[in-house]
Amino acid sequence: MNSKRIALAVFLSLVIAIVVTYGFYVRLRSQQAKGSAMVKVVAAAKSLQAGSPIGNDSVVLIDWPANMVPAGGFTKQEDVIGRSLIYPISEHQPILERDVATAGSGIGLTVKIPEGMRAVSVRSNDVVGVAGFLYPGSHVDVLVTSKMDSQKEAAASPRTQTILANVEVLTAGQKIEPDPTGKPETVNVVTLLLKPEDGEKLVLASSQGSIQFVLRNGADKLTPDTKSVNMVELMNKGIAPIEAPKKVVAKAAAPHVVVKQAVSYEVETISGSKRSVDKFE
Repeated sequence: MNSKRIALAVFLSLVIAIVVTYGFYVRLRSQQAKGSAMVKVVAAAKSLQAGSPIGNDSVVLIDWPANMVPAGGFTKQEDVIGRSLIYPISEHQPILERDVATAGSGIGLTVKIPEGMRAVSVRSNDVVGVAGFLYPGSHVDVLVTSKMDSQKEAAASPRTQTILANVEVLTAGQKIEPDPTGKPETVNVVTLLLKPEDGEKLVLASSQGSIQFVLRNGADKLTPDTKSVNMVELMNKGIAPIEAPKKVVAKAAAPHVVVKQAVSYEVETISGSKRSVDKFE
């Protein structure tokens, strides 16, 4: 009797284990089936540079896991054809909404100019270009040195002043993307991203004096309060001004007046009953 009960308990346990295992297996297969579902997304058919237009031969549809579709991705090629890239894209990399410019915004450098901003170019050389270490995406301060007319000075003294701070470099020469190796390169023209009013300042400054770029850390957002300096102030900085010698005026001595006091004498003469007094000075 006991052996039959034990055998029945073992049989029921085995059945329950099989049912539970089968339930887990079915659920796992279902999750795998959902996870393996694929969709078509638009990707680059080849490596594309920033500013280049997207044509029919520039994009392809590739399979992508349905549960991992990147945010802002495209599923139709016609949604991106005719638009331009803002950032470079590698081959078979999905194209996202943030990577392409608004339709009709143009091609090349124009797609990298935000609304309300302007691209202004100035001539550069090895000194102005910070020894060739100016790359697209760098941030600089712009200094100008010029001679200003001065009514107080016989000859105008050169004066240097920071006119723009924390300005982004759009292009260095004809490159709109930095060299991946970071190799310095001297260029003839540098294009800056500026507000319209700042563009006017830069154009005026470049026509009236010499321009110098000061390279700064892109993460530095502080704008120091600097003052312009000229050669006179530069040379006298930290030196106490020399006072002009004071004129000593000799005062004439007051005339010495000697006051003599008069001395008087009295002589009394007695002759018998007569008495007389005589005064002498």
